[in-house]
Amino acid sequence: IQALTERQPQSEKKAARARPMSAKAVVVLCATSFFVGLLLSGRMTLLMPPPSGSVGAASSGHGSRLSLFSDHCEHRHKLDEGNPNDIMNEVSRTHQAIQSLDKSVSSLEMELAVERAKQNGGLGAAVPSKRGRRPPRAFVVIGINTAFSSKKRRDSLRDTWVPRGERLRRLEEKGVVVRFVIGHSATPGGALDRAIDVEDAETRDFMRLDHVEGYHELSSKTRTYFTAAVATWDADFYVKVDDDVHVNLGMLTSRLARYRTRPRVYVGCMKSGPVLSQKGVKYHEPEYWKFGDEGNRYFRHATGQIYAISKDLASYISINQPILHRFANEDVSLGAWLIGLEVEHVDDRSLCCATPPDCEWKKQAGNVCAASFDWSCSGICKSVDRMRAIHSACGEGDGAVSNNFAAAAAA
Repeated sequence: IQALTERQPQSEKKAARARPMSAKAVVVLCATSFFVGLLLSGRMTLLMPPPSGSVGAASSGHGSRLSLFSDHCEHRHKLDEGNPNDIMNEVSRTHQAIQSLDKSVSSLEMELAVERAKQNGGLGAAVPSKRGRRPPRAFVVIGINTAFSSKKRRDSLRDTWVPRGERLRRLEEKGVVVRFVIGHSATPGGALDRAIDVEDAETRDFMRLDHVEGYHELSSKTRTYFTAAVATWDADFYVKVDDDVHVNLGMLTSRLARYRTRPRVYVGCMKSGPVLSQKGVKYHEPEYWKFGDEGNRYFRHATGQIYAISKDLASYISINQPILHRFANEDVSLGAWLIGLEVEHVDDRSLCCATPPDCEWKKQAGNVCAASFDWSCSGICKSVDRMRAIHSACGEGDGAVSNNFAAAAAA
């Protein structure tokens, strides 16, 4: 008794020094305990058979329960025998449930932050939803970065992998939104803007941004695109792709569907190129000194031709866009915005196949590429002239979006 009395103050001191758990950790711990409890208890109290006297009830209302109870007991007996496959399956299902819960918590946190930012006027360039209504649901929003001078490029995509007219609307009904993304000229309402007005009236496939177009403003355009896209569509993923890249929409959506239950996902072909300090060279970085000594390389980030981020990350950019620093190169800027967060970087090489014969050989081998371009040109070299031939050689065919996306969603 004396020994216990002496130990009690020490235990109280240790308890006093214990750090409180975060709300998110408590939710995850509770969920884990719940699923482990289901695994161990076998839900016996919920599946108890009816009293022996109620024969009619057992045959009518409780027949399915008895069958389920019997099946569950048999399943429990197999687990008790220590079958490694059964145990691993249960652990895998529990892990998937925890992952799904973690994503739900992350999405709720971001939605709450967005609402707070809206109330405080912190969304900056965001496009508000009409009359306060929730934006329409989608699986993925694909924004094709384009410029005033790129009409021929846009037409080459409309002739190949970007649907037109009613096919574009039907694709959107399936949850896949595709838009050409463009801002306005330095003189709004001028000839350049009017030309886009005419083209948009015919095609209805533009997303117009409150942004002044310019090559050296790509980081700002990317930031504004994600901000506006989050406010316009409630999607699981937001993709940015250049207008000189070939994309197989079915393969892209099926690959993104693999990460649907995971929070804070950043998908692309990850690279770490050199920081170029010499003035006058392409991709010169004026703020090279921030990346260390001369000759250093950038942190790992997705190459700028095509990449995707999950909803919670796009919401983060939307909320914080006024204070997100812009480097000279747009892909570096996005990587910098995400590098300090709890983000899963997914290096998906299917998003950076080379043009034929590379993507053609992979297609023949059954590994259809999600996106193809030429590294030497940072896109498809002479894309207007070559896009149709590349689509013929490497395209996935009609109906691939519905088939691949449906199969991935079911899995």
